[in-house]
Amino acid sequence: MFRPLLLALTALTLSACATVQKLDAASDVHALLIAIRDGDSATFDSLVDRRALKGEIQNRLVVEASKDSRVPAGLAAILAPGLAELAGETLVQPQVFRSVAEYYGYRQDTKIPGPIGISTMLRELPDQRVCAVTKKDGPCLLIFAKAPDGRWKLSGFEGDLKMLRLKR
Repeated sequence: MFRPLLLALTALTLSACATVQKLDAASDVHALLIAIRDGDSATFDSLVDRRALKGEIQNRLVVEASKDSRVPAGLAAILAPGLAELAGETLVQPQVFRSVAEYYGYRQDTKIPGPIGISTMLRELPDQRVCAVTKKDGPCLLIFAKAPDGRWKLSGFEGDLKMLRLKR
């Protein structure tokens, strides 16, 4: 008799934790979007895990280069760390991520919703990270992980690397 009630309460508690996680992440995602819109490098840098992004970029560069028959086998693996370092320094800045923000519908003249609105556009991932989506079943482009300092930081980008460019 009490077991079904206990199971229901446990399920509600777990779903509430999920909502709390998304709401917690939404505050930092909101701050990152504002930093991108305003070109605020200091805030942007505080909300980005550069090491994680560089590692991901390195891996993606190796995979992309290995698909290109013009690149000799092994060369991509040798060049990728240097390219990832360069990409991490040149691509991971607010101006570059403006095109990604625009993909999500946030142009420089667009009002960015508050954390509660943003939380509805976050999807929880099985590994305790969250990703930003434009619609319920839409693709994840921006991935956020909770850092040891308690802030949610941009730690992954799953979109087309061509999206990361400086606006003219």
